[in-house]
Amino acid sequence: MRTYAVAVGRALALGAMALADAVLVALTLVAFVLTFGLGMVFMFPSLVQLIRHRTALARRLTGRWLGTAVQAPYLPPPLPSRPQPDGWYRYERQLYKTPRWPDWNNRWKWMMGDPATWRDGVWLFLNPVIGAALLLLPLSLAGGAVLASRFAVPVTVPLALGCAAAVALVATPRLLRGYAWWNCLLLSPTAKSVLAARIQRLDQARLATVDSQSAELRRIERDLHDGAQARLVAMGMTLGAVEELMDKDPAAAKALLGKVREASSAALVELRDLVRGIHPPVLAERGLGDAVRALALDSPLKVTVTVDLDTRPDSPVESATYFSISELLTNAARHGGAERAWIDISGNDHALRVVVTDDGSGGADPSLGSGLRGIERRLAAFDGVLAVSSPRGGPTTATFDLPNALAEKRTDSKSLPRGKAIIVGICWGLGWLPLFPQGLVTMVMKLIDTEHLSWFLALYLPEPVQWPLIVFNILLGLSMYAAGMLIPVMHSRRQRLAEVGPARLWLGR
Repeated sequence: MRTYAVAVGRALALGAMALADAVLVALTLVAFVLTFGLGMVFMFPSLVQLIRHRTALARRLTGRWLGTAVQAPYLPPPLPSRPQPDGWYRYERQLYKTPRWPDWNNRWKWMMGDPATWRDGVWLFLNPVIGAALLLLPLSLAGGAVLASRFAVPVTVPLALGCAAAVALVATPRLLRGYAWWNCLLLSPTAKSVLAARIQRLDQARLATVDSQSAELRRIERDLHDGAQARLVAMGMTLGAVEELMDKDPAAAKALLGKVREASSAALVELRDLVRGIHPPVLAERGLGDAVRALALDSPLKVTVTVDLDTRPDSPVESATYFSISELLTNAARHGGAERAWIDISGNDHALRVVVTDDGSGGADPSLGSGLRGIERRLAAFDGVLAVSSPRGGPTTATFDLPNALAEKRTDSKSLPRGKAIIVGICWGLGWLPLFPQGLVTMVMKLIDTEHLSWFLALYLPEPVQWPLIVFNILLGLSMYAAGMLIPVMHSRRQRLAEVGPARLWLGR
C-alpha cells in the first residue's frame, strides 16, 4: 500500500511540474522570436541555460524517483581562448584585445551546434502534454467521473470512468516507468553524441598531452644544460689546466685530476637521475608493481604497497601511473607533512584503479593549480579520472581510474572455444549420416522403386511422408557440413577484426 501511495505522490508531483512547463514553453517561444526574429542574440545563452536547468532537474528526479539513471548528453564546453604570441585573441578572421568576445562566440557556437540543445527543446514542448497525460491520467479520469455524474448522462458513463480511474491508479507504477522511458528517449545521450563528446575530450587531452610533453622536453633540456653539460664543460677546462701543470707542478695536476674524477661521478649521478625521471629502467624491466615498490623504498615516507594485477598494462599507461604515484607521494611528504602512505593498485576487468592514502594534514585541492592538475592532464590522455578526498586535518585519499588500461585477453585465432569445437566435431563426424545413406542413397532407391528396403528409414514410412523426410535428411546433412565450415571461418574473422580494431567502444549505453 505504501508503494502505491509513494508512486501516486510522485506521479502527481511530476505531473504538476509537467503542467508548469507550459509557462516555460511560452517564455521560450517569446525568447526564440526575439533571438532569431529581432536579432537579440544575447538572449539565446540565457534561454539555453534555463532549459538545461529544467532538464537537469528532470534527469535527477528520473534517477532518484523512477530508478532510471539518465546521463547529461551535452558536449564538453569549449576551452578558454588563448592569446597569440602578439597578445591578441583570434576568432576566425577577427582579432580582439580581450578574450571576452571570442569566448562568447565559442559559447554561442557550442550551444547552437550541440544536438542535445534541440532535443531538450523538443522534450520541453512535448512534456506538458505527454507528462500530464501519463502521470495525471487517474486524476483526470476521476475528475471526469465526478463531472459526468452531475450531468444528465447514462449511469454507465461515470461508472465506467470511475473504473478506468481505479485501474489507472493501480497502474501508476507502470505509468511512471513509461514516463521514465520518455525522459530517457529525449534526455539521455545518443551513441552519436557520446562518440562526439569522446572525440572532443580526446582532442583536449591530446592538446594537454602535447603541452605536457613540451614542458617535459624543456625541463630535460634545462637539466642537461645546467647540470651534466656544465659539469662536462668544467671537466674539459680542468683537463686543459692539468695538461699545463703536468710538467710544472705534478702535485697540483694530481689534485685537479681528483676533482675531475669527482665531477665525472657527479655528472654520472645526474644523468642517471635524469634518465630515471624520463622512464625508470625498473619500470621497463620489472613492471609497474616492482617500480612502485622501488619508489616506495626511495621515499622518505613509510609506504605500504599492495598490487593485484593479472595483466601488465601498456608501457605508456605504466609510465603515466608511475609518475602520478610519484607526484602524490612527493606532495604528501612536501606539503602534507605525512609520515605514512598506503598505495593500492588493482585491476577490475579492463580497468586499472590506484588508491594513494596518506596521514598528512590534508587540504589538497586540484582547483588551486597544484601538482594535482598535472596529474589530471597526464591521466586525461588515457581517459583517466582523478578523485581527491582531503579534508582539513587529513587523511588524504587520491583515487584515479584508467577504464581501458588493461589489455583484453583474446583467444588464439587458430583455436576455437570448447563449445564451438564440439559442435564442429559433431557436424563433420555425423553429417554424412543424414546426407548420404538416409538422404541421397535413399532418394536413388526411391527413384528406382526397389523392393529391398534395407536400412533406409524413409522407405519404411507411409508414402506421403517419404519424400519430405528424404529432402529433410539431405538439407540436414548439407546444413551440418555448412555449419562445420562456417563456424571456424566466422571465428577467425572475428579474431582478425578484434586484432586490427578497438576492443570495445564504450558509448555508455
